[in-house]
Amino acid sequence: MNKKRRYRTSTGRDLQSWPVLLSLLVVVLAPTVCVLWFMGRAMRNERLAVRQTLADAYRGHLALTQERLQRHWQHKAEALRQIAQDRMGPAVFAQCVHAGLADSVICYDQHGQRTYPNTPPPAVQDPADESAPWATARRLEQLGTDLPAAADAYGRIAEQASDMNEVAQALQAQVRCLVRAGRREEAVRLVTDTLSAEKYRDAVDRQGRLIVPNAQLMALQLHADRTDAVFRETADRLTQRLNDYDAPTPAAPQRRFLMRQLHELLPEQPLPTLAAEDMAARFVEAHPSPRRDGVLRSSQLPDVWQFGSADGRVLALFSTEMVLAEMHRVIAEATLPEAVSVELNAPADESGDEDVFLSLPAGEPLPGWRLSLSLTDRNRFDAAADERIASYLWTGMLVIGGMSLLALLIGRAFRRQVRLTRLKNDLVATVSHELKTPLSSIRLLVDTLLDTETPDPKTVREYLQLVAKENMRLSRLIDNFLTFSRMERNKHAFEFVPQDPARLIASAVESAGERFQTAECRLRVDVAPDLPQISADADAMVTVLLNLLDNAYKYTNDDKRIELSATAEDGNVCFVVKDNGLGLTRSATRKVFKRFYQVDQHLSRSQDGCGLGLSIVRFVVDAHGGTVRVDSRPGGGSTFTVTIPGIPK
Repeated sequence: MNKKRRYRTSTGRDLQSWPVLLSLLVVVLAPTVCVLWFMGRAMRNERLAVRQTLADAYRGHLALTQERLQRHWQHKAEALRQIAQDRMGPAVFAQCVHAGLADSVICYDQHGQRTYPNTPPPAVQDPADESAPWATARRLEQLGTDLPAAADAYGRIAEQASDMNEVAQALQAQVRCLVRAGRREEAVRLVTDTLSAEKYRDAVDRQGRLIVPNAQLMALQLHADRTDAVFRETADRLTQRLNDYDAPTPAAPQRRFLMRQLHELLPEQPLPTLAAEDMAARFVEAHPSPRRDGVLRSSQLPDVWQFGSADGRVLALFSTEMVLAEMHRVIAEATLPEAVSVELNAPADESGDEDVFLSLPAGEPLPGWRLSLSLTDRNRFDAAADERIASYLWTGMLVIGGMSLLALLIGRAFRRQVRLTRLKNDLVATVSHELKTPLSSIRLLVDTLLDTETPDPKTVREYLQLVAKENMRLSRLIDNFLTFSRMERNKHAFEFVPQDPARLIASAVESAGERFQTAECRLRVDVAPDLPQISADADAMVTVLLNLLDNAYKYTNDDKRIELSATAEDGNVCFVVKDNGLGLTRSATRKVFKRFYQVDQHLSRSQDGCGLGLSIVRFVVDAHGGTVRVDSRPGGGSTFTVTIPGIPK
């Protein structure tokens, strides 16, 4: 009964509270909802109006960018046409590639016949078909039983023949027989001393291929000593011939084959058109009859685009990377408001559509490509709309005022998020400041030197030393930030190899620079003899010691006395950095290895760094299976001890 009575009493109180709840709902929520709805509709309409106004203003800028792109490709088409006016196909190919107009080109004559990449001329009649000496020599070579005799037979043909093509073919066959007979040095001499003469430069075999370049490649492959002057001269002559696109030139298949073989044999030889030759060959194979109009089109090759000259005599080929780089450069040269950015979207590329404020086709030469304009700062758009709806906000303030208490409660929930955001902003500001300071110093020093017409050598050296010092400071900051980033993403990989502790300390002292060897700073290094080796990453351990030395330097007054020592203890190696600096409280020693922790904020603003050095030290030491500890007291300096397991002897 008691339970039941309590239940009824509670229910009765609930029923009595309904009028209050209904009143609150009607008096507070209903007007608030109405006002909010009205404000929402008004704000939406105003935002649409502002968006339309901004779109009209920015459409002109986007149209100017569109026009620049169209002019760029029209000028490119005209440039390709002018190059092809008075040049042969191979020369047009080389000029376009060397000038950077395209990654590769296909050349045609006025009748639409392809002139480059060209094909070898039709085969000519074999001398062996009509000449008895040729038939005899060819038979000896095919039998293979007396190759020296075959080589001599070809040599007699070369001596007696008057046609340069026939002489060169005989010499080539003689080289071939000498190689098969094992007389390689004699074959190489025949190529370099006889066949490479200028009179055989244009000699071709029965397939229409140039003989001398093939023979020179064979000589390079047979030559045993690549440091020999004859070898280098032959390689340079072959390279020069392959890079020469003035008539007469090898046919494209022969040139491409020789380039590939030479590149495999001597990768250091300059062959700037090899990639273009390969791209052109693959394109011709995939497109027997391509369209040659002045429109940028995708080809059947992945990431390859085609574009014809104004007269259709040159078909330029571009990689996607080159196309985007060129068009982004053109877009970057356009004058745009600071509040917007323009991006180029390839056909079927819909990335970032949700952020696009305005979009237009890129122009007639670029079918399917689109220019997209985005606002770099959405707050500017919101601010423009907010100015026009301020009156609506004031109208609703009286009603929304009743929601202030609720807003305060909600504000408490957001307080933590605000603190986190502030911490993030402080970090960004600190990093920016720390990077800006050395960069500004370097720029000031360099500008001072450049503005001095006859600088004093002593002053130049002093300034360069200051630049080097700031550069080292900047490098340490960047290294710490990169290390911290890798720590956050667990991307840091260490290379553990046996290391000599004494050598690590020497590297750290050398990297620390001359500031530790001045009148105001005395660095004492003490390394115990016969220290065991440790398994460690050398760069990481040097970073640990440098960070500890930097801290000792920064947080010590003018009379700096710093000690760096290494001792052995129970099979471990202990690296100790001791200073006579400001020292730490007991509370600070427990927090000093945390990320972004700085003991004295006033001091940290006067010194470089943002509280990452000791956290990086702990991260590296933990990765090496070691420990790090600090012993300190206020005003009595600090002692940091890093213990790393030694390698048993």
